Amino acid sequence: MKIGIICAMKEEFELISKDIEIEKTIKKSNLEFLIGTLNEKNVVGVICGIGKVNAAICTQILISEFNCTYILNSGVAGGIDSKVNFKDVIIAKDLVQHDVDVRKFGYKLGEIPNIGTYSFKCEKKLLEIGEKICLEICKKNKNFNYHIGRIVTGDQFISNNELSKNLQKTFDALACEMESGSIAQTCYLNNIPFLIIRAISDTGGDVAENEFNNFLKESSKNSYIIIKNIIKNII
Repeated sequence: MKIGIICAMKEEFELISKDIEIEKTIKKSNLEFLIGTLNEKNVVGVICGIGKVNAAICTQILISEFNCTYILNSGVAGGIDSKVNFKDVIIAKDLVQHDVDVRKFGYKLGEIPNIGTYSFKCEKKLLEIGEKICLEICKKNKNFNYHIGRIVTGDQFISNNELSKNLQKTFDALACEMESGSIAQTCYLNNIPFLIIRAISDTGGDVAENEFNNFLKESSKNSYIIIKNIIKNII
């Protein structure tokens, strides 16, 4: 078993990098992969960079060159559903890439042609482990909240009230961000189980930039707490 841990930004990766007992560091494709152990499991941690292409390349390297058998993605996202609040944890049930539009050829908005699925579903066992961990934390901390549902991905930082509402309505999504949909697609094509955990850093509205800067570190911490405990419980 080897677990790949992906974050898009250094702020999201900071706690992970401190906890990994690093054996060696390898650089590939301008990415730095930290190889070691975390909670007695073999892991490879990496900052993939922002955006779908960066995330997909990084995920494929983890699978093809480091032989990772699980992929976990930790980080932050914009909350586009009114029921989610700052620092809430989102466990992705499935992922859709909202910026894929081939409707002229009969596909749904967000559907990638000839791939065999509309949405990319997270691995059931990992999702169940994640939910169990969140329930345990909720019993101890009344201020901790989590949700399970869809996350949408696109190469765009959403900072517009109208666009945010349209994404939620169109895709029935809880949150949006810029990497996890392509991580999910890469894992799907390689038959690798994966789970996406994101915590809410902003509302995806007109003031999203300010919210993001204010909540980035705290939200990243909440996301990582879940990822760390999932790694501990993977058998």
